[in-house]
Amino acid sequence: MTLERVDWVSPLDARCLEEQHQEVERSERNGHVCSVNETERISADVTYWLGPNAGRTEPAHWPTTGKMPPMDISVRKWRLRLSNDTQKGESFKCDVHPSAGVNLDKINRQYGSPRDFATCLENEADLTVHSSAMEVIMHEVSNPDDGVKSESVVRYTGSAENPVTLTQDEGNTNTSNFAQVPYEQRVEIEFKNLVYTASLGFRKGKKEILHAINGRFPQGQLIAIMGPSGAGKSTLLDILSGYRIRGVKGFVNTNGTPRNLKAFRKSSCYITQDDRLQPLLTTSENMQIAADLKLPLEVSQSEKAETIQAILNMLGLEQTRNTRASGLSGGQRKRLSIALELVNNPTVMFLDEPTTKHKFYLLSTSRGRIRHKSHFRFTLEEALIGLSSSGCGLDSSSCSQCIKLLKDLAGQGRTIVCTIHQPSASLFQLFDQVYVLGAGRCLYQGSTDNLVPFLGQVKYPCPQYHNPADFVIELACEEYGTDIIDTMVTTTEESTSLVQPQKDDEGGLQATSSTNQLKVLLRRGFIKTVRDQTLTYLRVLVNVFVGLMLGTLYWQAGRDGTKVLDNYNLLFSILMHHMMSTMMLTILTFPNEMSILIKEHFNRWYSLKMYYASVTLIDIPVSVVCCVLFSIIIYGMTGQPYEQDRFFMFLVISMLVVFVAQSFGLMIGAVFNVVNGTFLGPTLSVPMMMFAGFGVTLNDLPTYLYWGSYISYLRYGLEGFVGAIYGLERPTIYCPDDAYCHYKYPKKFLQDIAMKGDQFGNDVIALLLILFILRVIAYVLLRYKLMAIR
Repeated sequence: MTLERVDWVSPLDARCLEEQHQEVERSERNGHVCSVNETERISADVTYWLGPNAGRTEPAHWPTTGKMPPMDISVRKWRLRLSNDTQKGESFKCDVHPSAGVNLDKINRQYGSPRDFATCLENEADLTVHSSAMEVIMHEVSNPDDGVKSESVVRYTGSAENPVTLTQDEGNTNTSNFAQVPYEQRVEIEFKNLVYTASLGFRKGKKEILHAINGRFPQGQLIAIMGPSGAGKSTLLDILSGYRIRGVKGFVNTNGTPRNLKAFRKSSCYITQDDRLQPLLTTSENMQIAADLKLPLEVSQSEKAETIQAILNMLGLEQTRNTRASGLSGGQRKRLSIALELVNNPTVMFLDEPTTKHKFYLLSTSRGRIRHKSHFRFTLEEALIGLSSSGCGLDSSSCSQCIKLLKDLAGQGRTIVCTIHQPSASLFQLFDQVYVLGAGRCLYQGSTDNLVPFLGQVKYPCPQYHNPADFVIELACEEYGTDIIDTMVTTTEESTSLVQPQKDDEGGLQATSSTNQLKVLLRRGFIKTVRDQTLTYLRVLVNVFVGLMLGTLYWQAGRDGTKVLDNYNLLFSILMHHMMSTMMLTILTFPNEMSILIKEHFNRWYSLKMYYASVTLIDIPVSVVCCVLFSIIIYGMTGQPYEQDRFFMFLVISMLVVFVAQSFGLMIGAVFNVVNGTFLGPTLSVPMMMFAGFGVTLNDLPTYLYWGSYISYLRYGLEGFVGAIYGLERPTIYCPDDAYCHYKYPKKFLQDIAMKGDQFGNDVIALLLILFILRVIAYVLLRYKLMAIR
């Protein structure tokens, strides 16, 4: 159990007084426990405190059995933190000493999920906590004029009755064990006249997103890019990281010289808003894969293990080493995303929305809109608290830990730039620099401490109890008129930077060899294959089930002369199964891998060639196993010729059709999303079936459409099956004495379907050629997709 004392108080604490005013001995609203040991009614005009006159310095008097003097200006808030031995369901209460009071000048707004906290007191002796809390309270400060930052928080641990001062909270991170960035490798980023123009589509023209903006981000600092939606925050981050290169005009310098993009990418990393992790791998396995791919071969496994251990300890992920990424919480996933990129100790880090998601942005925006509606504040806040606790982004505790971690990393010499919508006041104070965008123009750049004076300079001072981050976003949204935008832009352009250029260093981190990349990617692919229930186990079960079902339906059709046409239908059904099951599975799964590929490839984990080679090779064992099981079941149950050569030919054609269908699905999945690919895959497969020679024989195809049979891989698959079953001079097929067998002689059947029984070699060559062409096309399209998004 940990007690934490902070230097402000929220209205929710005052609400506790309101409940006491209503003679509530012990009440619980939305999990907020409030209790006092006084038997007398506490008189206080709480509505007055929280209304338009909030913030006045008139003291509040609590009439008790004895005369109580008002309390002086310092107000402390106590809150209880979790310990490992905390029992769920426990609550706590705090006893208010009769001499305690509240000074309203220190009341500030708070948001979060304040289920459990102790009340505000000045003296440790005034506080008695009777049991442990159920969860950590989330905190944020709203008034920057208090001058309170995270360093000023006094923390306690041990028993509630005898708290012991802590030097560091368990929620904070310790980066002392991780490498400092050498001074000569530190990077300062400067950009001038940066313009970005986006295409609106075919014949729809273009739109300028960024309008000749300038800026400089010093090394060793944590910089926030802020602005409303559509202001260009993510676009600016993409340009500075090198992720977006098309449609960009202007200059980007590193340490005073033009940026070498290749060298810059080697020493930087880009962490996207959505945590793109391998869900089937544990934390330790994800870290090991990252170390094997991002660190040179000269680094030993023991050194890699030490690096991984240091990073996990630093980010508080040691307890989740054996937990799969799919089982991590939102905050843990975000920290793991950062940990993966810290493996090679980058000097520059870019993060897109490290603390929020889109739903949480809507929440925070709505929260900012009600600040002037004091009479409805509690009702609206309670609704918003419910939304925030339902999983819209990271909670306040995780946000605070994430930003503190980034600040510690920046303190080691890294340049860390991140976009953020509307940070809380406490989070806002953690940033060293802030770059505010509005409608593609820079409204402010400088330190967070200078933002409030800057707003006063442009004649729009921030209200006393207003979060400066919220207020500047309101200005950027033109809620106070359009003239303020031009004024802020003009004032910002007239300001000068205080940072001097440094010597450039293009020495980037080494990349591992292609052979090692392929080996590591194959190892990762093997782990995923073993654990993936869809791509592996379900696929095997489906092949076994379909084989048994078709075998039962076409029982012994292969040796009965009266069922030759039925057997022919069976062969085409087998082709349909191989094509649809493999192609659609690839279309449905590969687009989900694209987001991970985009992040890892951009951050130079591996080359696209090695990734593509690993995708090709890792699927071969599963495909072979599925084909062998399916072929054994279907071949035996349907009574096909029991000859080793014929079965081998049947199996080879099956595997080639599966590989071609997978390549076809890969080609579609590399370009289209799941929805479009699901529609396009079956649609493009229809011509393949039309020209396969099944419904319409090859001899009956019109001359002007005959070319379609040459590009249909189903034609070669069907011809290969027919050659394996009815070719090779197969003798007369068994025919019952009491039945008429029109196709008793296989040659007659081959003549009627316009196929030859000796084209197996040509069919194999054609399928291999189509396989190669589709694989090349899929690779080219995948490469184009990676370039197009930039």
